[in-house]
Amino acid sequence: MRDELTIDALSMALGRRRPGKTVLHHSDRGSQYSSERYRQFLKSSGFDESMSRKGNCRNNAVMLRFLRK
Repeated sequence: MRDELTIDALSMALGRRRPGKTVLHHSDRGSQYSSERYRQFLKSSGFDESMSRKGNCRNNAVMLRFLRK
């Protein structure tokens, strides 16, 4: 997976939604989300980063429920 698509999608969402100062970005450990370029983009955009634990597929479901998705 390439990180360009995820960076472009998040850039578009930022432009449309204009979130507040504190934003939590939760993802799994996919290569596109854990790439250095993507993580730098998150940091430069002011996101707090959250990732599921390695090898724990249920962890993502808990976060989605917490966020009511």
